[in-house]
Amino acid sequence: MKFIYNDGGRSAAGYKGYAGDCAVRAVCIVTGKPYNEVYDAINCMAKSERIGKRKKRKSNSRTGVYSSLLRKYLGGLQTVWVPTMQVGSGCKVHVREGELPKGKLVLRLSRHYTAVIDGVLQDTYDCSRGGDRCVYGYWKLIAND
Repeated sequence: MKFIYNDGGRSAAGYKGYAGDCAVRAVCIVTGKPYNEVYDAINCMAKSERIGKRKKRKSNSRTGVYSSLLRKYLGGLQTVWVPTMQVGSGCKVHVREGELPKGKLVLRLSRHYTAVIDGVLQDTYDCSRGGDRCVYGYWKLIAND
C-alpha cells in the first residue's frame, strides 16, 4: 500500500515531539477538521468516561483514546462503523492494497488508529507491517465531500 507522511496538522498547531495521539491525527486527516478542535473535543468527552477494573484510566488525546470513546465521537460525524473481525474468526482484512474500500477511512488496528484515503495510507510512519497488519474494523466517512 502506498504511504504518505501526514501528521494531521499537529505541527501546524504548534505541537512538537512524540505523542500517542494517533486517534486525533487519523480523525483530522479523514475529516479535514483542525487538530486543536479534535484534540479538545476528545479530551472534553473523556471527562465523562468511567473507569473500572479493566479500564484503569480515562482516554486522553495525547496519550491514547479508547475505541469506545472514538466510536462516540465519530458517530456524530456522519461515519459508519464496519467491523472486519469477529471473536474467533481470525484476521480477514489487512492494511494492504485491494483489501480496503475506496473512500476516507479511520482504521482501528492493534494499539493504533490510522487514516486511509482512497487506498493511500496517511500517518507519521508506515504502520502496515509490510501488508501483514490486521484491521479490526474501520469508520468510513459518508459525508459529502
